[in-house]
Amino acid sequence: MSNFGLVSIITPSFNCANFIGETIDSILAQTYQNWELLITDDCSTDNSREIISRYASKDPRIKLLNLAENSGAGIARNNSIKEAKGRFIAFCDSDDRWYPDKLEKQIEFMTSVGCAMTYTSYMTCNEAGENTGIIVCRRKETINSIKRDDKIGCLTVMYDVEKVGKIFMPDIRKRQDWAFKIRVLSVCKVAYGMKEPLALYRLRNNSLSNKKTSLIKYNIAVYHSVLRWSWVKSYLYFGFIFLPCYIIKRMSIKYINR
Repeated sequence: MSNFGLVSIITPSFNCANFIGETIDSILAQTYQNWELLITDDCSTDNSREIISRYASKDPRIKLLNLAENSGAGIARNNSIKEAKGRFIAFCDSDDRWYPDKLEKQIEFMTSVGCAMTYTSYMTCNEAGENTGIIVCRRKETINSIKRDDKIGCLTVMYDVEKVGKIFMPDIRKRQDWAFKIRVLSVCKVAYGMKEPLALYRLRNNSLSNKKTSLIKYNIAVYHSVLRWSWVKSYLYFGFIFLPCYIIKRMSIKYINR
């Protein structure tokens, strides 16, 4: 297997004791082994840190970092990105999993295409780990398409630091992962997707991503704070462009997974 360089895997952690072991095991099982796993704990009140520490004590590639106060997933990711030493940066949240050949296939695809950012399709599961469907990605995403709707799963994203530099999440509490992809695409202009699902996204009943209606104001805030649009333009774009695209996406997902 070719060695294309170190991959820094970014994982935020908050009260994830029930799932973090499965996440780390899926990283350890990767066929591409030149990686470091940077887990920043966001002041968990369960035994997440103890579990992560046990893994870190057995494998020096796993590093546990801690925030002084609860700050949200974006700040936790940025804390890990700051410490990252890899040429490539990838993301895997503390309740998600990767398939064993995820890194190997994606990094080979990325280097063969010669692009700065790639992503893949992914499977979904419920809290019990039972598969519930698939999210099929598009072959290509641009700054214009990502503004209309975020169809890139953060758990599948990988970008090349040598091509775009280190790019951090905006300092916003919610929707920072979407804003981050907008930032990357603002630099590299185009990202390419692999149709093969290489990761597993866990749908949790109490997760922020499941409360779509509560995120509306944060979606609009991304247009205003990241793209520097006026509030009027932000609201109009959301209502007439983003929302119709999102509805079509949800309908297509239901059709694929029925």
